[in-house]
This record gives sequence, structure tokens and C-alpha cells, in this order.
Amino acid sequence: MGTLYYGGTSTPIHVEDRALAHLKVVIATKLRRGESFTLSWRHPDEQPRGRSTVWLHPSIPLRFVFDDPEPATLSREWIEDLANSANSSGGIMLVAEQIDPTPVES
Repeated sequence: MGTLYYGGTSTPIHVEDRALAHLKVVIATKLRRGESFTLSWRHPDEQPRGRSTVWLHPSIPLRFVFDDPEPATLSREWIEDLANSANSSGGIMLVAEQIDPTPVES
């Protein structure tokens, strides 16, 4: 389970390592371009029911922490799905990975 730390909040956002690796690619690309957007996700089963959204902006500190020391093999299709949602008015919605026979190197 990876962790995303955003801004001055002491509340970490827990995301599976593989999903976090894919989010990192999309988020870093958007922020590098100076673009602001939202990131939304459903709460995990062990938390109270619901969903959360954060506003991501290039000037706000962001840190990705992975439990697995080895980088994940990335799915081009999943990155494209996340990037497409990032470019929508609703922002990135963390969606489940689809099976992709052509992985890309991280």
C-alpha cells in the first residue's frame, strides 16, 4: 500500500502501489505543464463509505511513497484512461485497471 502526501495535511492518502505508480505518471505530467486539476477516489472498504476529492496545484507540495522498493511495470492503457479523466471537467477519477497486453517500462 503506497501513500500520497499532499500539502501541509498530516492525513496521508493510501493507494495501492500499482495504482499510485500510474497516478504518479499522470499527475507529474499535468503538474509539469502547470495544470491544476482534481483527483477523486472511493474510500477503501475499511473506511467509512464515501469518496474524497483533492485539488492538485503545481505550487502545493506532493510526495509519493511506495512500500515496494521495485518500480511497477506500467500499463499504457491505464495511464491513458487516467490521463483522459484528468483532462475532463471532473478531473482524475481513480478507476480500476483494465488488462493491457503491452506494458511500458517505468
